[in-house]
Amino acid sequence: MLIIYMISSFFRRGTPPANQSDGSGGKSINSQNIYPKGMKMDMYIYLSEQEDFTDFNNEDALFWSLKGLEYGDWTSGPNGDGSYIKEGKIQTPPNVINNGSIYLHCYFVKEGKSPNPKDKGKYSKKLTVYRSKRLNKYKKRRFHKTVNLLTGETDVHPDLIQTENRSAFEILNHWHPNLTINLMDDHSPWMRNHVPQPLDEYLEFLPGTDNYHPILYFNDYWNLNTDYMPINQTTPVLNLTITYSPISLFKWQMYAAQGMRNKWYGMLGADFVEESDEDQDSLKTTVLETNPYLLAMTVIISIVHSVFEFLAFKNDIQFWKNRKSLEGLSVRSVFFNVFQSLIVVLYVLDNETNFMVKVSVSIGLLIEMWKITKVVTFKIDRENLWFGVIPRVTYEDKSTYTESMTKKYDMMAFKYLSWMLFPLLIGYAIYSLLYLEHKGWYSWVLNMVYGFLLTFGFIMMTPQLFINYKMKSVAHLPWRMMTYKALNTFIDDIFAFVIKMPTLYRIGCFRDDVVFFIFLYQRWIYPIDPTRLNEFGTSQEMLEQNGKVTADQSETGSEQASIEQSKPEETELPSEKPAKEKKND
Repeated sequence: MLIIYMISSFFRRGTPPANQSDGSGGKSINSQNIYPKGMKMDMYIYLSEQEDFTDFNNEDALFWSLKGLEYGDWTSGPNGDGSYIKEGKIQTPPNVINNGSIYLHCYFVKEGKSPNPKDKGKYSKKLTVYRSKRLNKYKKRRFHKTVNLLTGETDVHPDLIQTENRSAFEILNHWHPNLTINLMDDHSPWMRNHVPQPLDEYLEFLPGTDNYHPILYFNDYWNLNTDYMPINQTTPVLNLTITYSPISLFKWQMYAAQGMRNKWYGMLGADFVEESDEDQDSLKTTVLETNPYLLAMTVIISIVHSVFEFLAFKNDIQFWKNRKSLEGLSVRSVFFNVFQSLIVVLYVLDNETNFMVKVSVSIGLLIEMWKITKVVTFKIDRENLWFGVIPRVTYEDKSTYTESMTKKYDMMAFKYLSWMLFPLLIGYAIYSLLYLEHKGWYSWVLNMVYGFLLTFGFIMMTPQLFINYKMKSVAHLPWRMMTYKALNTFIDDIFAFVIKMPTLYRIGCFRDDVVFFIFLYQRWIYPIDPTRLNEFGTSQEMLEQNGKVTADQSETGSEQASIEQSKPEETELPSEKPAKEKKND
């Protein structure tokens, strides 16, 4: 919430000075809140099926009247914080049961005044603050699409099973029993047409003046989507709890920033808003149920995690971009990573995952595909055409990979791995087919392969361990990138104890730690050969030589000048040769 507020504050316009011209060259005008500090006021709340309320004389429509309130009072009320609570029950109107709407109409008036425009002498439009809100919410109920592929049966209730005559979802009316009404305590001298966003959408100026009404805000931010219940024949009575409390400008801006977030997501479609709301529920639950100290640590760890993730991404790209030799690297692992990333992309698309997750895994797939161009050479064969029209695309291993012992060890490692992986794959496929439900055979294949990769993915790094063992060297590994990733896995281990998750997935959080500790052990027992290539395709000797050249380049000019002054002309030519040799080094 704070991040969204900071971003929106950065892009919005600054507040102008308090004294500004009225636009006609006249005297500067200061605006002010029409409700002075400490003004006595009354609050009226009505419930109606009509969006435009006029039934003031209907006593059944009046849900709550609170009189004698003091504007800007933060000390009154049962809890001494200026808040008041009203709990009640309302009969569910038949129209609302049939997906109709019910609205809340809230009025603040000066003490003794009436919100009814027909009450002559008691109604003051100038001192009446009004806003309405629809209490019900329309949500999608998605039908269950999965069955056991062998038996055709499912454990889901028949009403939730999608049939041929049904669409993928059904829109139902939902109800949440809680709502908070905030009246903002603020007396800033806002100027008409110069109010920053999102304040300009809520601030209402009186016609013909520069004075404004206090902002009336309906706060339902903490209403979790999981707490909404469907409205149907089984809900003849609806519970409603309304809380009134003042709110400061800063706190209101944080809530209003969330409203802007929903508006931005709304531009991407209703499905994206629904996915975003579900993600927000997880965040809200964490804030509500987590210890404040643990929550603060979680925020810090999340920031550190993001930094390390970015650094790992940067160094991974840099490693493959500058790599000149494939000695000591498993090319088959690169191809397998492409296959694994492709399965993950297809899996998240098939399971209607969050939009941001789809983007993230798609970018990861593109990066893995780019790595292929660094380990193999593609050629276009225009002589042997497909169907006599389409050129054939062939590829071959890079010479640095073909000529090294890495290829031999790579093939040997994957041969040994296949003896263990294929039986595991067949066993998991049979288990998934017998005991799990799927949308169809396509989904079964994706779930089978993805579940297999999730459970046994760490095994795919063992070819690299085997190559290290055979070559007795680890100097070629991208240690900087791997260190960042290892730190991320350690952070994930912390979250595994904090966040609720399946046991199998929690165990999976520790799999990369095991592999990394093996790498650390190999680096400890194997000596570093200064002639072998490092993580950026250069050896230690090359780095030392480049360092000498860099240091010598700044001194070359002064050295040559001193030589020319101290030696005869015929000795200048031999003195230049070492300098050239240094440059060539």
